[in-house]
Amino acid sequence: MADREQCEAALRGLADRLDALGKAGRPPSAPNRTLMCRLPDLGTSYVAELHDGSLRGISEGARAAQITFTLSSDDLIAVTSGRLAVTTAWATGRLKVDASVRDLLRVRSLL
Repeated sequence: MADREQCEAALRGLADRLDALGKAGRPPSAPNRTLMCRLPDLGTSYVAELHDGSLRGISEGARAAQITFTLSSDDLIAVTSGRLAVTTAWATGRLKVDASVRDLLRVRSLL
């Protein structure tokens, strides 16, 4: 089981990759939304703001979010490192996404 520091580092790595896409002139087209990543095996959540294709303000804790991802800490590490495809994780039930259909369609470019 991955620990909290590893999970936070994985989320910050994702934020860095999104920023790199923006600097390369290919910013992801995504709505401005509050995201939450729930990690039940660690008993914690991380929240961040998705704004103009960048992930900002990553912090531990829970609050109201428009899009919630739920997965294990190990699966978070696997998804963010590219060892596990998001579509595979979702199709096998290892990743749960709680969002409106419209939000899902708009953030799919991030997934």
